[in-house]
Amino acid sequence: MPELPSIAFAGIGLMGAPMCRRLLAAGYPLTIWNRSPDKCDALVEAGARRVRTPAELCGAADIVLMCLADTAVVREVVFGRDGIAEGARAGQLLVDHSSLEPAATRAMATELETRRGMRWVDAPVSGGTAGAEAGSLAIMAGGRTEDIERVRPVLMNLGQRLTRMGEVGAGQVTKACNQMIVACNALVIAEVVALAERSGVDARQLAPALAGGFADSRPLQILAPQMASKEFEPVKWHVRTLLKDLDTAVQVSREAGSATPMTGLAAQLMRLHGSQGHLHEDPATLVNLYREPMS
Repeated sequence: MPELPSIAFAGIGLMGAPMCRRLLAAGYPLTIWNRSPDKCDALVEAGARRVRTPAELCGAADIVLMCLADTAVVREVVFGRDGIAEGARAGQLLVDHSSLEPAATRAMATELETRRGMRWVDAPVSGGTAGAEAGSLAIMAGGRTEDIERVRPVLMNLGQRLTRMGEVGAGQVTKACNQMIVACNALVIAEVVALAERSGVDARQLAPALAGGFADSRPLQILAPQMASKEFEPVKWHVRTLLKDLDTAVQVSREAGSATPMTGLAAQLMRLHGSQGHLHEDPATLVNLYREPMS
């Protein structure tokens, strides 16, 4: 059997932790870093090695994976003090599972390769924490064909599908498209649940009643029962993340000269919900936008 490549991972959060558990279960040597070190404890007990700085991730790694909050955090982890760029070397690959601005991704990829010879693959994911735990994520990648094929055996432990969408940045554009669909869907589901409740319909029956029809979707089957039963815990994802991705989508549409009025409205509604104290809550709480009587 060929020796497995050594993997490093930055960002042990809602998505990163289950992704790391799958890599460990597959037998990969794994080095991890997180800004809050205590989040690494369970993975260290499972066999991962923790380091103090992002730069140290590159010490023995062939491939470095990241799953971080936003563009600013990625830039800091890669190019900040003791960042990945300080330890990077030619021949290594950086695979970013975060959801970022495509233009910033392209600029950072160029800078990292120019300075250190380390190439970049943007590989954002869709499927949520359940998909991360089950290894059923959809992974959309931008980068050179040979780089994506090099990481394919690793990433197929995390997802059921890895699709090359184009050069660096194309994965991020695809993720923005994904989030446009997800966010607009979530907001409509919230409207539907609230309308059903106010009309005397048992909203808990919406998802099973519509299963298999043209209105069916995974978001409907997941969100509608949560909204109808007011079960907003545990938080599986965050309103702030969806809002950040919608803002990215609107920015990308402006840069491309493409009209996205539905996404623009969705961003406004998401921002309104976030301003009411829900940024760190689950998007299932969007139903509360519509539960109050209309004035």
